Amino acid sequence: MSYSTESIRNIAFAGHAGVGKTSLFDALLAAGGAIQTAGSVERGNTVSDSDSQEKARAHSIDSCVANLDHGDCHLNLIDTAGYADFRGATLASLSAVETVAVVVNAINGIEYGTRRMMMHAKARGLARVLVINKIDFDGANLAALVDALRDEFGSECLPVNLPANRGNRVLDCFFHTEGSTDFSSLAEAHQRILDQVVEINEGMMDRYLDAGEGALTPAQLHDAFEQCLREGHLVPICFVSARTGAGIREFLELAARLLPNPAEGNPPPFTRGDGTPLAVSADPEAHVIADVFKIVNDPFVGKLGVFRVWQGTIRRDSQLLIDDGRKPFKVGHLFRVQGRTHVEIEAAVPGDIAAVAKVEEIHFDAVLHDSHDDDQIRLAPLAFPAPMFGLALEPKHKGQEQKLSNALARLAEEDPCFRVEHHKELNETVVRGLSDLHLKVMLERMRERYGVEVDVHPPRIAYRETIAGVAEGHHRHKKQTGGAGQFGEVFLRLEPLERGAGFEFVDAVKGGVIPGQFLPAIEKGVHQAMAHGAVAGYPLQDLRVTVYDGKYHAVDSKEVAFISAGKKAFLDAVVKAHPTVLEPIVNIEVAIPEHNVGDVTGGLASRRARILGTDSQRGGELVIKAQAPLAELTDYPTELKSMTGGRGRYSLDLSHYEAVPTNVQKQLSDAWKPHVEED
Repeated sequence: MSYSTESIRNIAFAGHAGVGKTSLFDALLAAGGAIQTAGSVERGNTVSDSDSQEKARAHSIDSCVANLDHGDCHLNLIDTAGYADFRGATLASLSAVETVAVVVNAINGIEYGTRRMMMHAKARGLARVLVINKIDFDGANLAALVDALRDEFGSECLPVNLPANRGNRVLDCFFHTEGSTDFSSLAEAHQRILDQVVEINEGMMDRYLDAGEGALTPAQLHDAFEQCLREGHLVPICFVSARTGAGIREFLELAARLLPNPAEGNPPPFTRGDGTPLAVSADPEAHVIADVFKIVNDPFVGKLGVFRVWQGTIRRDSQLLIDDGRKPFKVGHLFRVQGRTHVEIEAAVPGDIAAVAKVEEIHFDAVLHDSHDDDQIRLAPLAFPAPMFGLALEPKHKGQEQKLSNALARLAEEDPCFRVEHHKELNETVVRGLSDLHLKVMLERMRERYGVEVDVHPPRIAYRETIAGVAEGHHRHKKQTGGAGQFGEVFLRLEPLERGAGFEFVDAVKGGVIPGQFLPAIEKGVHQAMAHGAVAGYPLQDLRVTVYDGKYHAVDSKEVAFISAGKKAFLDAVVKAHPTVLEPIVNIEVAIPEHNVGDVTGGLASRRARILGTDSQRGGELVIKAQAPLAELTDYPTELKSMTGGRGRYSLDLSHYEAVPTNVQKQLSDAWKPHVEED
């Protein structure tokens, strides 16, 4: 099918886990003729959940792109994960669409994921549609759910169709007024949504009031409806049953006739290098601008970059630049993505979702363009949650270090909320994600795809050490083994600095008793000693070292002698300067349902946290602000999930370092087995 930008609809399906997004996704593809029959999550044969981990767990982990044709329209659909543990890929999908269909379970009603995705879509300026699924299930009170949605998200939430025959049929109420429904009245619902739509335009309102509904053309109604969606003045509610197919064709009709096309949606927030906004247009003849919102490392196709075209036309054999790269790459093959299947196409017009393969430089959120005039263009970043749950790991089998590094890099390319850190001072590789489940899935995926198995343990806390008092140290380094010897003598003083001040090295030597050429060697020795700590083996910081006296020998003094003398003089002083261990203190914000506040604040207090305050949020949510030692939060995600039934979430950022309690310092000191190398 050949189509234009105006005939494209881009829709992401989002919402809480278990609402039936994947089943709905397959039902729509089957109704549009893209697949022969809809698959089943239980049987593991859906288009969306094709990964082995998704099949084993019976829920989505990644986003999935597929498409179908309905009438003259081409619909690009994106299925997303409902679990908060995998919301990185879900949020990334928002940068590729005009509309977010937030799916709601007719039985469970409004859940945490419903609120979260409505909030994210609104913040991004996207059109929103509420899709109530499972309308044929026993116990569904659809009238009460519509009232609850309007109470929660505003009076702009209005049904555009209604269930009939106990949820076995769905009737349109935007273009029709007659028919028997399970609740409300088709004519009443029609009037409500018509009043809402014409209200946004004074001229249209006047025509409607003067001559009635018949004075409004279908084109005018579409334009007004689309404007309402774009401005948040209307959030349509529609009804479906993915199980029986009720409402599926009605949803496709809604998408084709009323949802915004890529030329109508709110403009994407692109900026230039200097931060000024950049207006892109859905002009197929303009310079190409596209944004990569998904990376897939496919074992057969190679690295696949999935992108949304915002401006211009990408053709096979096009020459494209990545971000500010100086060298373009040639689009040897251009693909349309249909789940795990990739169909080769000739061109992608504005609004299209397409992919290129085997371009190693491509990365998540890369901007593709065909002119150096468009260097330094960026799409405003999405607000991804910080990956705070960490695991330290090492390969189970020796000799796989490089293989592990490559595998982790590939996984990090695919998930914006999966981070790999290499802590040189702790000699650790740490992976961070949104939860223990998130990391468990990623490491299992690494084993299956790349054949790398790892041993894991909690990451070490990056403690520091400092001193609380002033002390002096001295050491004479002298070696004579025949021939030229080694000689260096150093006197130095240690003083504490303010927290966070770092390190100062001061030369207070007078009279040339130590030549200036040897002072860098003394400082090097001091740094060596500082790196290994004095109490528990952690690096020292926030202190001043002043070298004020010493001796040298015209023949035997060498750099190595003063390195050793500086190191030993520092060690002599530091044990007398009241060394102490510092721990990282983090700011933590915990968002929870209000009824969990007692349990959560009590749990934080038991972890040595200081509660700083609370903020009430819409929807019965509370945000607790506190400061806590990072060491006390290693297993906090599990506790929070248990306390709040999976609805709690939190974020951390480093605040400062402060001294640990005496009992903690003793534990750390007892666990440290100091070893001082002999020269």
